[in-house]
Amino acid sequence: MQLVGVSKRYGTVQAVIDAVLDVQDGEFISLLGPSGSGKTSTLMMIAGFEEPTEGSILLGGRHVEHVPPNQRDIGMVFQNYALFPHLTIAENVAFPLKVRRRPAASIDAEVRRVLALVGLADKAGRLPKQLSGGQQQRVALARALVYEPKLLLLDEPLSALDKNLREQMQIELRRIHRQVGITTLYVTHDQSEAMTLSDRIVVFNRGRIEQVGTPLDVYARPASRFAATFIGDSNIFDGRVGAAPDELLADGGLQIRASHQLLADKAGGACVLVRPEDMHIGQPPEGQAANTLTAQVGSVLNLGSAALIIAQHAGQELRIRASVSALADAAEGSRIPLWWRPECSWPVPPADDTVH
Repeated sequence: MQLVGVSKRYGTVQAVIDAVLDVQDGEFISLLGPSGSGKTSTLMMIAGFEEPTEGSILLGGRHVEHVPPNQRDIGMVFQNYALFPHLTIAENVAFPLKVRRRPAASIDAEVRRVLALVGLADKAGRLPKQLSGGQQQRVALARALVYEPKLLLLDEPLSALDKNLREQMQIELRRIHRQVGITTLYVTHDQSEAMTLSDRIVVFNRGRIEQVGTPLDVYARPASRFAATFIGDSNIFDGRVGAAPDELLADGGLQIRASHQLLADKAGGACVLVRPEDMHIGQPPEGQAANTLTAQVGSVLNLGSAALIIAQHAGQELRIRASVSALADAAEGSRIPLWWRPECSWPVPPADDTVH
């Protein structure tokens, strides 16, 4: 599946701007971004429910910009399940096969196969209202998979479920994807979902694709300030380029050594990202190159398996993720030494400009 310079305008509103994306067969791709970022508009154009204002959409090398949705060989799962309440689970799943006029014997076999795939073989005779939310979502998934489409689209399918059900369904989705191998595009605003499920993540912001990369890439090596702050907790240090190209003179007088050359704007402004888990309480080991500072602890959150420390340095809030055992050295109101390795200072553009 390819997007080539795809844009979508609604009147004067630019919903999607020059989207370029190349999806490989069998990939699980998440379209991640806040509300209004363009991810759902992009999915609707791929599905055929909206036409692009500009650009091309290719499925299997074929242009489909003006092809009706039912001729695109795409399966779709919506947030609200869209099940027929008066039909049994088996009848709901069989519906797209009946529309395609498949033989009755073939329909029965395919329905049994796909209900077993999603773990609902024993629920075939029930009505949707007799199932839990998670089970209804699996029915919707089975219905989208039963006719073996080449592309599966999911639009925030887990957002109506509670936390435990969402986590269970994430595991189920990964299992089913590995078993079936279908190319999948998954729209979500939930960064943890995208990180858990995806082979690659497409980060949307204000109608533009800001980054495409593996979960590790977008977390550890964000291409924009937005990506750095939207995905995971972050500490952003702003300042100017110092004497060396990898040195930041941060606001407040702190000197920070970065992993590589800073990305400066025309005025020499620059910034680096440091993730909370990369900051350590105490002094660096002898001989270890390190950035250091002293911060005042504002609050401490015990998360069970770890602790999140909120501290202040030179008027800036810092977040430090530490082991629970470190809490003895980080009482509220105390001053604590912090250090982190230079390679954990990742340069990001000082504004919302994207670096490709």
